Amino acid sequence: MKLCIALDMPSMQENLALAKEVKKHFSNEEIWLKVGLRSFVRDGRDFVCMLQDLGFKIFLDLKIYDIPNTMLDCVHECHQLGVDMMTIHASCGKEAMKSIAKFLRTESSNMRVVAVSALTSFDESGFKEIYNISIKEGVKSFANIVYESGIDGLVCSIDEVSLIKSISNTLCCVTPGIRLEDSNNDDQKRVASVSVAKKMGSDFIVVGRPIYNANDKFSVIKRILSDM
Repeated sequence: MKLCIALDMPSMQENLALAKEVKKHFSNEEIWLKVGLRSFVRDGRDFVCMLQDLGFKIFLDLKIYDIPNTMLDCVHECHQLGVDMMTIHASCGKEAMKSIAKFLRTESSNMRVVAVSALTSFDESGFKEIYNISIKEGVKSFANIVYESGIDGLVCSIDEVSLIKSISNTLCCVTPGIRLEDSNNDDQKRVASVSVAKKMGSDFIVVGRPIYNANDKFSVIKRILSDM
């Protein structure tokens, strides 16, 4: 299991300062950094390149969802940018995912593509309102399509990891909504601790606010790494 720190703070300067301090204090650990919509829209490709220059692996979390050709163009650009993992929406369907998987094979790309299943901000009623199905049924359907399409894995809550792994243990599970035992859930509905994520078999955990809202960020990171 690997730790991915979400850089979602209000400014590029804050995010970059945290990244530099993480590199300084944890140079021997393989810690990934997540760049999401807020940071990418504001700070762009240059910010990603700055993080790469520090030696980090980058998870670009843009949750791409469009027609297949447009999605493929975006994946091509992410591949050119040299990011290590990116997100699409599983709702985009098998045609889009198959074309993306084919492109990655053709290019011999090492970039992982993971599909967002059910956002961890969804509870059962919210998910059913949109998809007219339970979260577990929806994630199972998404996971089967992802596996058949040849995409690397899914973004899911801890509640769905075992279900996804039962379809194929090769599917990578990226788990956001990770909280420390004594932290609040913020706007996340389906959360879990680091130790539970490890027990359930998550491949990546994504942690943001519990780290950068802490008074002592590096003690929190040490605690997470020790629980892994």
